[in-house]
Parts: sequence; C-alpha cells; structure tokens
Amino acid sequence: MGQQVRQRRRRPTLKDVSAQAGVSVKTVSRVVNGETNVTPALAERVRTAVESLGYAPDPLASRLRRGRGPIGAVAVVVEDAANPFSTVMHRAVTDAMAARGVVTLSASYDKDPGGERTAVLAFTSRRVDGVILMPTTADHPWLDELRETGTEVVLVDRPVAGLRADVVMSDHRAAARRATTHLLRHGHHRIGFLADAPDVYTTVERLAGFDEILTAAAVSGHDGLVRDELRGAGAAEQAVIDLLAGDDPPTALIAGQNLLAIGAFRALRRLNLHHRIALVSLDDIPLADLLDPGITVVAQEPERIGALAAQQLLGRIAGDHTPATPHLVPTQLIPRGSGEIPGPFLNAANTPEVSAVEQSQPHF
Repeated sequence: MGQQVRQRRRRPTLKDVSAQAGVSVKTVSRVVNGETNVTPALAERVRTAVESLGYAPDPLASRLRRGRGPIGAVAVVVEDAANPFSTVMHRAVTDAMAARGVVTLSASYDKDPGGERTAVLAFTSRRVDGVILMPTTADHPWLDELRETGTEVVLVDRPVAGLRADVVMSDHRAAARRATTHLLRHGHHRIGFLADAPDVYTTVERLAGFDEILTAAAVSGHDGLVRDELRGAGAAEQAVIDLLAGDDPPTALIAGQNLLAIGAFRALRRLNLHHRIALVSLDDIPLADLLDPGITVVAQEPERIGALAAQQLLGRIAGDHTPATPHLVPTQLIPRGSGEIPGPFLNAANTPEVSAVEQSQPHF
C-alpha cells in the first residue's frame, strides 16, 4: 500500500501524459512547448491529459535537454533574509519576476564574504540568468570574472568599489542629513549615532551625512557619541545604556538601521527615558507606529528598490548594453513622536538651516 501511495504522488512525466492521451511523447512535448505543428484534435487530447494528471514541465530537465539554454530563473542574495528591508525588497523582486514567468531563487550569507561568494556561484553554476546581490564589504574580483561568463548582476543597497555595475539603493547620505537636521531643529545638539560595521558602505554614507550637518551647524564634540561595530539589537541596547550613563549624555539618538533602532528603543524603555530622549531610525520598523511614542523614521522604499532592480536585471538579460549607472531612491521622514521630543536648545537662535538634503551624491 505504501509503495502505491508513493507512486500516485510522484511527479507526472511526459510519458504519463503520452500514455493517457494515446499519443507519442514527441507530440506531447510539441504541445507543451507551444509548437503549432500538431492537429487541434491531438493538441486538445494532450491538454486534457496534462490537466487531468497535473503535469508541469521541469525547467531544469528542459534546460538539460536543450543544452546550455536559459531556465528562466534569477537569484537574489542578501545579507540577512530575516531583516524587514531585505524581506520586502525580495518580495518585490519575486513579484516582478513572476509576472514575467521567471523563477526567483534566494539565499542569505549573514555578513560572511565566503558565504556570499558560495551562494552566488552555486546559483550561477545552475545557469540562472542573472543575480540581484546585496554585496559584503569584501573585494569582489570574482564578480568581474563571473560577469565575463555572461551572467548579469545588479547590486542593491550598496555598490562594489571599482565594479561598473548597476546599483539600486537608497540615498543613504541624504537620509542621515535629514534625520540630523530634524533633531537639531527640535533643539538637540548632543546627538548619539548607533552604527553598523564602519566598513559597510551604508554606514560610511550615513555617518558622512550626520557629520556634514553637524559641521554646517557648528555643533562640535559629537565624536564621543558615535558607537559603531554594533551587531544587532542587543549590541545597540547596551550601547545606548552606556552612552546615557556618561557624564554628558546625548539628548537624542539616531539609529543607523532598523535592528539598531529596536535595540535603542528597548534601552530607552528599560531606563524609562523613551519620553525624554529623542530617537530617529534610518529605516522603518514593523509596528513602529504602534509604540509609545511611535518611532520617527527616515523610511527607505525597499519595495521600489526591489522592483527597480528586477526591471534593470530583466533589461540586461534582454540585451541592454547601456553604461551602468546608480539608481538612487529618495527617502522620506515620517514623524511619529520619538523624533519630536524637544531638546534643551529648542528655542535657540543657532538652529541650522541646511537646504537641499536631497542633493547629496553617492561616493563609490
């Protein structure tokens, strides 16, 4: 009985369809592949058998039969698939590809350059047509070699130094400039910054935007308020506790990414300072509007980034050979309460007037 169950559940094959329709395997193959040199009556018998058996073509087997032809698949490789930004971006890619009948494969490498390379090469060895990659900070000479084999690559969230490739990312520097200006205008001069690894492109750009605004506002003495190398919410929580225990603590905080913002808010709640210390996150957080206070964010648009990356990759696969260019996606400040907590200099005359925060340029 068990063997019979296993047989009934196995994947139907062309031979199964052939037997049920009473036609040759070659005829079934022609109908399944959309060829027109089959009589309407035979084609209808094949389609009826396909529907009855629940047959679906195996794209890998089809590719092997054709030799080195495409299998209609792309890969998405990100740093952390559990991060809300990556999750939304990945979904946008999947939706865009599905609309074109393209399968999306995915992997994450947890900030490990070796894992990044292994994942990308594993997908390309299976002949995916292209890769959307959120790169690590490591050197990527192997990406140049990969592209020479004909595999198209589009980068998201950050570029690779020295690699002329399409990049779709947020305007990270402008996001930090906007957050810092917002806090200064609400009376804060002692602003702490919670950052990821300092060699990550997004961290570099966001810290640069933070420094630019403080310099323009002639606000000094903030170097000791930057904490970097923070790996996740737990590290950010402890960093905030340490900052606020100092002799001259910050009155406001900027979290350099969403997971760090979660840790920062936990620390403020733990210290009962969440209504006294301002907080702005440089990325949105699920349910951030339901907290007390709601977390003010400079929101990225991961859905738009994913859709643009998919569009760019499909264009490259189709033969677009125009020069590679970065695609900067603007960010949006969403005030929800935490970033509007007033600071000690709220009515001071030296509140900065920094214009054109959208005009920052990416530095590759």
